[in-house]
Amino acid sequence: MSVAEETELIARCRRGEARAWEELFEQHYDAVGRFVFQLGPELTREDVEEICQEVFLGAIRHLGTFRGSSRLQTWLFRIAANKARDYRSHRAAAKRGGGQVPLSLQAEDPESGLTLDAPSGAPGPDAALLKTERMSLLRMALDQLEEPCREIIQLRYFGDLSYEEMAQTLALHPKTVSSRLSKCLDRLETVARPLLAGDETPLEEPGVQRANPG
Repeated sequence: MSVAEETELIARCRRGEARAWEELFEQHYDAVGRFVFQLGPELTREDVEEICQEVFLGAIRHLGTFRGSSRLQTWLFRIAANKARDYRSHRAAAKRGGGQVPLSLQAEDPESGLTLDAPSGAPGPDAALLKTERMSLLRMALDQLEEPCREIIQLRYFGDLSYEEMAQTLALHPKTVSSRLSKCLDRLETVARPLLAGDETPLEEPGVQRANPG
């Protein structure tokens, strides 16, 4: 979808056109679901569906605040990262308190009939950074980073955004994005090293360029 088409779609949503909202869901629901799935190794399909529904409810409520400084999908990813973090925190708190995990919402949207496609078995955009056997531990390390570092890594490797898209989203120069991402990856490696004791493989894999925007 071109920028002009997306702008028109957003305008139609703001006018309250039901079909426009259906188109928005069709365009972005699966991508948001895959993004959420990669944020937590413990998340089930039902968890991801519940979080996605919260993301799009939030989008419906707050679309008026979207200023178009980034693509709509990037804005949805940022909402999704916050919703997933809150969901995981609430569930962890419930387990510590002996409570029950909340039941998932209905998996299929009653209006559009949309359901989340099962996550692809093919390597995701974060495959170069996170090897399958270490993904759980590295996500734990990622959760320990401060929000700016966590966000920039999530957008790059989970959201598969370009440096230009990240620069627009974060209101930074692309070279600043590259520098900050490199520093954050170094920070992630420092935090992850104790968790990966005995693993000699560095976090940075061939094909991941820290120095030059891509």
